[in-house]
Amino acid sequence: MSVVDILAAGGRDTVERTRRVLGAGGVVLLPTDTVYGLAVSPEHDDAIDRLFVLKQRPRQRNLPVMVDSPVRLSPLGVRIGEGARRLLESDLMPGPLTVVLGFGHEGPCSWLQGRREVAVRIPSDPFMLSLLHAAGPLLVTSANLHGLPTMQTVPEILLQLAREPALAVDGGRREAVPSSLVNCAVDPPVIEREGIVSDSRIREILG
Repeated sequence: MSVVDILAAGGRDTVERTRRVLGAGGVVLLPTDTVYGLAVSPEHDDAIDRLFVLKQRPRQRNLPVMVDSPVRLSPLGVRIGEGARRLLESDLMPGPLTVVLGFGHEGPCSWLQGRREVAVRIPSDPFMLSLLHAAGPLLVTSANLHGLPTMQTVPEILLQLAREPALAVDGGRREAVPSSLVNCAVDPPVIEREGIVSDSRIREILG
């Protein structure tokens, strides 16, 4: 039986408690606007290590970043080309779209050192946006054992994971369809994963 504390999504108290757990180096199971995710603060290397173990994710597969606004991207050191700009300014943001970005001449921020690119997301889920606004950028990946489908409810996910997170936030059932992924670190951008957003809609925005 799971002994993880499970909070209902929504409300300032849940946001604040989740922020504190992340700030203390905990791994948290969270609802996004697509699938459930596992989140950690990028400032805690030990939390990142625990996330990889919990998910059994290969260490060479870097973790995506979630932010609450495009304004948060500049401090990461990313380079936003024309294709990325069009997507970030479109009605798909916030929304179920992941954009891969390269870095500018000054390189990435301290906690992204060693990477050549980073996948970023601005989710449309109200709870996640409130949390990201309070906590700042988070490293977030789908809440499943590596190579297995992401389950749709918190109890199913807790049964699947190799270990338990420090906290779980229950936002109800989530669809199993991930975000669409567009690599804007290359020119022209390339759609690398078909998800909720149709390829035709993405191509329309990219022009």
